[in-house]
Amino acid sequence: MAKYRIALMPGDGIGNDVMDAAQIVLDKIGLDADYIHADIGWDFWCAEGDPLPQRTLDLMKETDCSLFGAITSKGKDVADKELAPELQGKGYSYRSPIVRMRQLLDLYICLRPCKAYPGNALNYKDGIDLVVFRENTEGMYVGVEYAQVPEAFYAVAGMEKLPRDAAISFRAITPGGSERIVRAAFDYARQHNRKKVTAVHKANVLRQTDAVFMEAARKVAAEFPDIDFDNANIDAMGMWLLKNPFNYDVIVTTNLFGDIISDLCAQMVGGLGFGCSGNIGKDYAVFEPTHGSAPKYAGQNKVNPIATILAAKMMLDWLGEGEKATQVEGAVAAVIAEGKVRTYDMGGDSGTLEMARAIAAKL
Repeated sequence: MAKYRIALMPGDGIGNDVMDAAQIVLDKIGLDADYIHADIGWDFWCAEGDPLPQRTLDLMKETDCSLFGAITSKGKDVADKELAPELQGKGYSYRSPIVRMRQLLDLYICLRPCKAYPGNALNYKDGIDLVVFRENTEGMYVGVEYAQVPEAFYAVAGMEKLPRDAAISFRAITPGGSERIVRAAFDYARQHNRKKVTAVHKANVLRQTDAVFMEAARKVAAEFPDIDFDNANIDAMGMWLLKNPFNYDVIVTTNLFGDIISDLCAQMVGGLGFGCSGNIGKDYAVFEPTHGSAPKYAGQNKVNPIATILAAKMMLDWLGEGEKATQVEGAVAAVIAEGKVRTYDMGGDSGTLEMARAIAAKL
């Protein structure tokens, strides 16, 4: 029997392309694993009214972790119209399967390393090496929204200023959720010899919710006197990262701000073709590239698979296969440094699978 059971969730569009590429590398590295296909994505919403079927959730409970490709998400009106005719008008509600997965499985850490590999012409500056910890289950993504203000809400101070047709969303920040994501960032910093953790917030405006986050951040920081700690407003952070990314090391923040700042960091090291991510909980993890499904490129063997291959590298690390993870990252770095094989985003004309095979050949 194989040592690991891993769910493969290609999803939509180029998710299938990059998953095939990652499989080439995983096969070459010789991980002792069974890979089980799992259904997720837009096709299952259209056919069944659920982009994350219960059978997939059940399968995840029987596996060690998952490798995920990409998802197509559309607005509610579009989603409703694309349901199978027999499902339309029956109250199905589309919600991002990856957000739902994070909450159902309590994958509270979104870990996003952003590293500028030497030889990548897309690097903003050589030598950038940042790690973003994004809280993954609360904040603006709790999913509590209203298309217009419910009548009962007008009893709350300040709500009387809103017109009746205002749409509203809730932002929920808890002390426990804040403390555990900040602690994860500091633990990572200590384990990986990182020197500094920066908490990103907007406490000067979001005075209640970000006060909770910052109180937890300061509490945890006091337990790690060997690691420098500072904080910055989200708007200022965008400016300072571009001005001098070398002033930062580990960044920890709330859900929406982490979503934004991690894409900024990814762009500084080549774009989303290089952006990998781990959704990590106490007992389970889902690893993925941070790009979307890019349906116009689906099946064309064109897109950059490095983000997915680096996500597989993160998966190997999480499984305790550190030596194999190091080999995969070294192979990626070697191919980038050589510059002979480059996908279209890197200024070349190499295909998705050609890139994967070049990386596998370095193993």
